[in-house]
Amino acid sequence: MSADAVIRKGANDLPAPDLDPVATVLSTPLSECRVALVTTAGLKPDGEIEFWQMGDQKYQELPDDARNLQLSHFSPNFDRTGIIQHLNVVYPIDRLHEMADAGEIGEINHRHFSFMGAQTEFSTIIQDTGPQVAERLVDDGVDVVLLTPI
Repeated sequence: MSADAVIRKGANDLPAPDLDPVATVLSTPLSECRVALVTTAGLKPDGEIEFWQMGDQKYQELPDDARNLQLSHFSPNFDRTGIIQHLNVVYPIDRLHEMADAGEIGEINHRHFSFMGAQTEFSTIIQDTGPQVAERLVDDGVDVVLLTPI
């Protein structure tokens, strides 16, 4: 069995939380909404020394004007080529600004958030760090969050 097949099988066998979907209808037109990004790309400002490890459930706040971001984890099982070529592959911040400039969305929040996507257990994100980020976004008046998984 190839290494890819072993990794896929292992990922398929990981327990996942059973979350009921919640339908949401915007009460404000998208053209008037404040939008933020939340990514699981494990991004950090370039030059920060600390790297995240698999299963790390903390988050990183990213200022809206930050573009010099890097992946904070490295794995031989993960192809980083697209991210290295263009940040918007996993963090479409420039596309959001283009949408705001075109009037398609209202405005961009002053900060965004990144989590580590490599998770085997979710209790801290569900009970602690996830609600912390949600509270910050609510406090910022964010209407829409674009989730970008990796």
